[in-house]
Amino acid sequence: MPIWLRLRHETEEATASGIYGLIVGAAVLVASHAATAWRTTIAVLATLTIYWVAERYARIVAERIHEGHRPTWHTVRHQLASGWEMVTASVLPLLVLLAARLAGATQETAGIASLSCTTGLLCMAGWWIGADGRLHPLERLVSTVTAGAFGAALIVLKTLLH
Repeated sequence: MPIWLRLRHETEEATASGIYGLIVGAAVLVASHAATAWRTTIAVLATLTIYWVAERYARIVAERIHEGHRPTWHTVRHQLASGWEMVTASVLPLLVLLAARLAGATQETAGIASLSCTTGLLCMAGWWIGADGRLHPLERLVSTVTAGAFGAALIVLKTLLH
């Protein structure tokens, strides 16, 4: 399965990066006043890439501060090869945005469709995380609703702002 279709990844950090990327990508979509879906897509991907670079840089600097020595090339390579889920997790919602616009939806409607996709993905992540965490059904439901609440809050924000 392509990395941009997976919500659960090999490591805890990768899964967290994907969930965080979905939320940040949706927040950028809410705040964007781009005139076209393509410009919105570029804004989301550029912002997520900047967030990814900043996070990787912060981890390298933090290692230097805490370890008291310059990070090895191996550490730098590892940091630059990880965390991409933050960017790739938003591919499906952005494809929904573009497809909705191509199908004739307004920019606003396409944005809501994309945010709805993000909300669905967050709900699925909450459900699967609950399963992997061996939660009881009610606890899984709480996990699902909590994850989906981030997306729902961004949909409400989008409708109030625009």
